[in-house]
Amino acid sequence: MNTYDDDMVTAVKIPSDISRSDKILGPLTARQAALLTVVALILYGGYWASRPFMAPLAYLALITPVAGVAGAIVLGSREGIGLDRFALAALAHARTPKRRVHAPEGVPPLPALVDRSLAKSAGPPPTAMRMPYDGVTPAGVLDLGPEGVAALATCSTVNFDLRSGAEQQALTAAFARWLNSLTGPAQLLVRCHRIDLAPLANQLQHEAPALPHPALEDAARAHAAFLTQLAAVGDLLARQIVLVAREPKPAQTARRHSGAAAGRAEQRLNEAARTLAPADVTVRALDAPAVTHLIQAACNPDTPTPASAPTPPGAST
Repeated sequence: MNTYDDDMVTAVKIPSDISRSDKILGPLTARQAALLTVVALILYGGYWASRPFMAPLAYLALITPVAGVAGAIVLGSREGIGLDRFALAALAHARTPKRRVHAPEGVPPLPALVDRSLAKSAGPPPTAMRMPYDGVTPAGVLDLGPEGVAALATCSTVNFDLRSGAEQQALTAAFARWLNSLTGPAQLLVRCHRIDLAPLANQLQHEAPALPHPALEDAARAHAAFLTQLAAVGDLLARQIVLVAREPKPAQTARRHSGAAAGRAEQRLNEAARTLAPADVTVRALDAPAVTHLIQAACNPDTPTPASAPTPPGAST
């Protein structure tokens, strides 16, 4: 049995750029070197193509702003992301429809009786939203089509800073054992969502007279008033940690292979629950209604979740 001593615990600084790409040519990464090479070849090819009718100094003056902009895009970054990726993301955002609705059958066109000026002022019609999954099995496993299947579970949180050095070492070791035992892709998703305390406060006010003692009734009403005051201060956020275990499907597309992949994904969640238990982390698999509710909440992040509704395990305020 391993024992830990507070004297053995040392603080290790992890650099913030741990995911930064490796430098292969001076300060340039492989992506930057490739992009600069392409830009240089294009400008050099333009020089040879324009030699018969343009002086070299005139061509140099012409391409200097272009080379400067290209160099700034390739070498610049924002929050650790290259400006070229930002430009591609902006282009993709501009080309992506901004209004999407759930319409598996497609969005029908406007009736012919609608005036064209009104239809034009309303802007482009919405497009059908295509979700990246084919459905949810009765066991709560997401069918991702050719990407395989995914099983979801919620995880409780652990206050790491309040633990002693030995306890922190034990928690870290337990979490490391789970990471070393992974046999497939896994993701830890931390999502924040707004909660609405009004339904819970109303429920307390409604059920307070049925309590067996006047003191309990007064306490329930006082707590309901506190929740009402707390909800009026501002938006309240709840944090939820979701563990996703994904299993790829075999080359065959038979139903029995999909069922085997779903069974392996569920088994991996069970193994995670057993492995993370020594780290005081409770892992609870989500059934089909809970998975459906989670997807609906993710697609409508601005809709507050009632606090009186069954909150999936692992959510904390």
